[in-house]
Amino acid sequence: MQTYVAKFGGSSLADAEQFKKVAAIVKAKPARRYVVASAPGKRSSDDIKVTDLLYACYNAAVAGEDFMPVLDQIKERFDEIIRDCGINFDLDTELAVIAAHLYEGPEKDYMASRGEYLNSRILAAYLGFDFLDPAECVLFNDDGHLDAETTNDNLSRALRDRPYTVIPGFYGARADGTIQTFSRGGSDVTGSLVARAVHADLYENWTDVSGMMSADPRIVDQPRIIEAITYRELRELSYMGASVMHEAAVFPVRKAGIMMNIRNTNSPEDPGTLIASELPRVPRKHKVTGIAGMKGFTSILVEDSSMNDQVGYGMRLLGIFARHNIPFEHLPTGIDTMSVVVRTALFDPCRNLIMDEIRDEIGPELLFVEDHLAMIAVVGQGMAYSKGTAARIMKALSDARINIRMIDQGSSEINIIICVDEEDYENAIRSIYNEIEFTL
Repeated sequence: MQTYVAKFGGSSLADAEQFKKVAAIVKAKPARRYVVASAPGKRSSDDIKVTDLLYACYNAAVAGEDFMPVLDQIKERFDEIIRDCGINFDLDTELAVIAAHLYEGPEKDYMASRGEYLNSRILAAYLGFDFLDPAECVLFNDDGHLDAETTNDNLSRALRDRPYTVIPGFYGARADGTIQTFSRGGSDVTGSLVARAVHADLYENWTDVSGMMSADPRIVDQPRIIEAITYRELRELSYMGASVMHEAAVFPVRKAGIMMNIRNTNSPEDPGTLIASELPRVPRKHKVTGIAGMKGFTSILVEDSSMNDQVGYGMRLLGIFARHNIPFEHLPTGIDTMSVVVRTALFDPCRNLIMDEIRDEIGPELLFVEDHLAMIAVVGQGMAYSKGTAARIMKALSDARINIRMIDQGSSEINIIICVDEEDYENAIRSIYNEIEFTL
């Protein structure tokens, strides 16, 4: 029998109508044996997420203010789901425990986790599934980092004799029982950990979009949905700002060789985006899988006519950035020039110190800084099989009268990185997208 892990996001579990959609999806395929649930999200654009209400309770308690009105608001939100789903379930005891916690000594991560906890208790009752509290299995070390191997062993043992189970996402616990959360969006990580632990055939991530888009829909009108993508391509796109999957969620399933499928709870008939370790290395329908980018970069240009004769020149330059804990994004070089591209937000607080240290320790003939740069990643395994891809992209930018500040292509030919002025960013994305969609 196949085993699927299905993670449902906050929009998928925002109210009773969404609960009914989730139940229909789960029961439509018996392989969906393990369900990971998020806290209720917004029911409309002007609504408030339950997690935000829980943070408000915590903040009120810490400030010595009355938190009960907000806790009552949370209770009504969950009671509405229970009532409209027709479930015989009472949360009064659980809410009393939360209130006592707030009175006695509120902990931020504990409060943040209660949305997932309560929603999963309700969903388990609605589906007729077992319930497993990840605080019993998902282990964080004292330094706050996930203990991945112990967590995998714990989840494997706990779920071995629980063929149908709901597990809350987003949190675990330290050895002393203190609740700790992942960063926001961490329910994706929990789903990935569960998928690895049960040796799932597929990890489904159900959300409110029908897959990963090939470009930002705020810039490109109705971009194509990506049908299939490799983990390497996903990593490249997510690093440059594409935001469908929590980045840390990729690693457990990638390590285990488990495929992922991003699906739409509101359109379950849509196939979504399939993510796999490898796809057939043959010409693909779309040469470019997707485009993503970010603003907010700075380039520090160093020029020295004797640069190529000095052993360790680059090491000394990058060492200055390393001392200030600033990673470099790209390193374009020439015979006598080297540019270090960094994120402006990291560079700004120590800009003057770094510039002084470069002058004192390197002594370049020219030192020049350019701000307001944007980076664009054009990603696709299929580019390796398509001659002239880079030329077409360059022509598209030229026709749009966009100046290219930097271009870099790795030897694997999986991506092309382009740097442009921030004012040209959106136009560059659109120009590249139109070129790759209609000519490649």
